[in-house]
Amino acid sequence: MNKAISDLVRISNAAGKNPSFVQGGGGNTSIKTDDGKFMYIKASGTALKDMDPKKGWRRMKLASVIALLQDGSLAKLPVHIREPEVVNRLLLACDDNISDRSRPSVEAHLHAYLDKCVIHIHPNAVGAYVNAKDGKAKLEKLFKDLRKPFLWVPCADPGYMVAKKITALTAKYQDQHGVKPRILFLEKHGLIISTSSPNSSLQLTRKVVKKCNDRLKQPPALKAKPIDNAKIQQAALCLRKGIYDACGNYESVSYFTNDTIASFLRKKDCQRLLRGVLTPQELIYSNGPPLWLEKPDAKKITARIRSLIDKGQKTPVAFLVKGMGLFATGKKKMAITVRDIVTSSLFIRTNADRMGGIATLNKRQRDFINLCELGAVQA
Repeated sequence: MNKAISDLVRISNAAGKNPSFVQGGGGNTSIKTDDGKFMYIKASGTALKDMDPKKGWRRMKLASVIALLQDGSLAKLPVHIREPEVVNRLLLACDDNISDRSRPSVEAHLHAYLDKCVIHIHPNAVGAYVNAKDGKAKLEKLFKDLRKPFLWVPCADPGYMVAKKITALTAKYQDQHGVKPRILFLEKHGLIISTSSPNSSLQLTRKVVKKCNDRLKQPPALKAKPIDNAKIQQAALCLRKGIYDACGNYESVSYFTNDTIASFLRKKDCQRLLRGVLTPQELIYSNGPPLWLEKPDAKKITARIRSLIDKGQKTPVAFLVKGMGLFATGKKKMAITVRDIVTSSLFIRTNADRMGGIATLNKRQRDFINLCELGAVQA
């Protein structure tokens, strides 16, 4: 087997199997060949844990990806024209025998100027810092003993704009420190680890995430009395009716609980903590934060959903019911992804609130993500 592919699959599976590292199809990984001609990268829409030697990756001509970043005309194009053009040119940069029509990650260009081995994930522990108003300062204090500092990447639109920003900041960092950055924290986004080998990239990823996690408040293991199944089914029926009356869709409903969800529901200010969209992943996979419900009342659910639709927002697919847990709509596989996204969001919100407050996406950022629909293929 091609060693680059073998290494890519190994680091992808290792990073992707942990739901606290990455949720759904998020995150991406890459390995550059020794001759610098090619870059093997995760395919769009593939979960890291599902990649194997035959599928879930693409080989790209590195020179073509770099040429895209050097094309100054792209930045002048309107967003709705530029982003599809960039995605198309990334596909044209592929040079392999893959015939399943899979596209390379829409963040492939983000990897181009970084080191040989790149792991980009959205760990819950890192999310608590990069989504907190005082997060950067906290990270600077936490990692003050690094021989070379981490690179902080201010919030940028997903896709082309964040790739351009990382390219410019990486060049500046290299001029200042003589090497490329090994640790990059992306505001309101996640973590990038960039090293010269697969083993060092995995080791550094785990080290950084652990260091962040050790300073955070963890949800306690709660021994709550199980919710009666009949009560869960009744709540699910109320949700189905409320959603149907609001938008005409009859959805399957799944129920979930875990220590993070149960701990969050015990807070007195749940509704406040759920205000605002946290990340692009939350907006795309779950249409924003879960809708808070004091109780499962079909008429009130209908009214709440219609109010959101009237404001131009999407129909929620996640609902937190006081004293019960999380309900997610849609097919089971997607409901599980929503569960992981929400669990991550609740952990991040709880901890970010203790670091100066939660930094959420503004309207312009939300509109950009909705326009480009990057989240489902992001990564």
